[in-house]
Amino acid sequence: MKLVIQGKNIEVTESLHNYVQAKVDKAISHFHHLAMEVDVHLSVARNPRIEPRQTAEVTIYANGAVVRAEESSENLYASIDLVADKITRQLRKYKEKRQDRRQAAVKAVDVLGETPVDGTVVPDREPELPETVVRTKYFPMQPMSVAEALEQLELVDHDFFMFANSETGEINVIYERNHGGYGVIQPRPAVREAAA
Repeated sequence: MKLVIQGKNIEVTESLHNYVQAKVDKAISHFHHLAMEVDVHLSVARNPRIEPRQTAEVTIYANGAVVRAEESSENLYASIDLVADKITRQLRKYKEKRQDRRQAAVKAVDVLGETPVDGTVVPDREPELPETVVRTKYFPMQPMSVAEALEQLELVDHDFFMFANSETGEINVIYERNHGGYGVIQPRPAVREAAA
């Protein structure tokens, strides 16, 4: 397992590195076979108006899934303890769902048939980004059902999750609604009005 520890507005000392490593090792002790890489980001907010100021974020790349947790408090060591506990719960939940899914596994050929995949889905083009974009992320987008995308949304601890819908073949976004529940955004072709 690869462990990467980074700090923002804080120096990652040897004692802090050892503490994080011990906590991460303990948190994923029963899940070492799942975790391929663990990224830990520690940060301290310089702005005194931001409360709580010290944050620990852990991202685990596990067999094609991403499990993420973030916790903040007034003490960085407390934040590390909190995020370690949270990541353990999320990994346990992920492992249980994998076991349930494995027991009810269906072959892809049975669902998709023998139809070959069309390689011209996305034409060759250079991405054009507005100048205000400050970060770009790339990740593999494996086809999944809406239920599987909901599981991933819960694992990454974000407000939304973008995925390739295995039923429609389209890119969808599942998101957490402000008033409870979840929503799915699906593309619909634009309707052009005829010129008068």
